[in-house]
Amino acid sequence: VTVDGENYELENLDCLYVGRGRRDIAFSSDSSDDPAQFYLASYPAHKEFPTVLTKRANATAIELGSRSDANERTIFQYIHEGGVQSCQLVMGITRLKEGSVWNTMPPHTHERRTEVYLYFDVQEDAAVFHLMGTEEETRHITIHNQQAVISPAWSIHSGCGTRNYSFAWCMGGENQVFSDMDGIAIKKLR
Repeated sequence: VTVDGENYELENLDCLYVGRGRRDIAFSSDSSDDPAQFYLASYPAHKEFPTVLTKRANATAIELGSRSDANERTIFQYIHEGGVQSCQLVMGITRLKEGSVWNTMPPHTHERRTEVYLYFDVQEDAAVFHLMGTEEETRHITIHNQQAVISPAWSIHSGCGTRNYSFAWCMGGENQVFSDMDGIAIKKLR
């Protein structure tokens, strides 16, 4: 990725934050036979921050979940209050371990921000059932590899796959605190 004349070499699951005010951005790939794939997320900014490349090995890794709840996963935080600074964006990747299928349960909402999930590493014969809606009236969307879903601030979000998968999550809004969420008790779901 070239940003205003400066080159940044990314490997799989690296993250490049491009701050407000950058004008000339170009994407290229080392291989035309196996071209690079990029996931772009953007959110309005009222303050300028520098462009920063974060290698996956340098992301903040958090181990969550349990085997008994079928949700053992690693969360890699890239753009967050303790990592790359941004105006309103928070972003990372979650990778479920083999045998785990739930990306989070019980579900939750983020009243002051919207979240977008891009599901990937979903095998061709698999799917993820992404739950959304209010706790009183949930719905699901069937997601396949490299598909995205938007969860507005009022909607729960949770997902369950037919086998393990990964997803990039991106939140935008006034609050960047990762743990700022309102959990919904499973028994309240309808």
